[in-house]
Amino acid sequence: MFIDDFEKYILKEKQAAQNTVNAYIKDLEHFEAFVLERGAKDLTDVSNTDIVSYVMEMKKEDKSRSTVNRKLTSIRTFYKFLVKEGKIKENPAENIKSPRIEKKEIEYLSIDDVDKLMTLPDETIKGKRDRAMLELMYATGIRASELIDMKLDDCNMRMGFVKCSGEHSKARIIPIGRPARMALETYIYDVRPAMLRGGDSDSLFLNYVGEPMTRQGLWKILKEYGEEAGFKIKLTPQVIRNSFAVHMLQNGADIKSIQELMGHEDIAATQAYLAVTKNRIKDVYDRAHPRA
Repeated sequence: MFIDDFEKYILKEKQAAQNTVNAYIKDLEHFEAFVLERGAKDLTDVSNTDIVSYVMEMKKEDKSRSTVNRKLTSIRTFYKFLVKEGKIKENPAENIKSPRIEKKEIEYLSIDDVDKLMTLPDETIKGKRDRAMLELMYATGIRASELIDMKLDDCNMRMGFVKCSGEHSKARIIPIGRPARMALETYIYDVRPAMLRGGDSDSLFLNYVGEPMTRQGLWKILKEYGEEAGFKIKLTPQVIRNSFAVHMLQNGADIKSIQELMGHEDIAATQAYLAVTKNRIKDVYDRAHPRA
């Protein structure tokens, strides 16, 4: 009951993405099973100790710190909702600290690596589709989910931009450069009709049977190209997104514009890329200055 009410709240009032909602609900159902087994009547009958015990149990199960943090966030947000609704007086998760996560180095491709990547797709139907996806991802920095969800109508070839729905249902308009535009035009006008196989779909990118491209399909395609290119890092949608941000910063783009283009709610997420460019500038200084 309480979980159902919470689901309606974050869907309607918070306008959370469906994937986010699903993750919250899954986390809460797992937590509910744990506290009921410990003797709680329901989710309002939970103490700070119960949540600490749950965290300890996850650590015993060798859950990663990021998983523990995500589940704690779900629990905190849920109880914050119950307080707001007057179901409980205090949030039992309020003072529980999340495990500290060491920041991973941002992985990205060099400009030469990107140039190499774009030469890999061949002139087959699949190759032209793949080139359009790769060029669009690098040109815009969009997320994997945003690429998969993109519709044919989201592309304005005449004006040279795409519309991206993004997270929290907030659409943004992103310009695309000439290489991405040409690759998209070739795909949309010459390739996509053949991939439809007489069917009907409004999704921009399709697979071999004329159905919308899946997340798994995209990851598989990138993995294959990454291995073919011999990159030292695994090629993922996030690596291409990172490459977009880093290269934009290196070439003089301001942080606020990049935040808007990438659809970051919090500018702190965008500022993480500044560390990469600062390290690069320091390396250049150390190599070039006579008294470095």
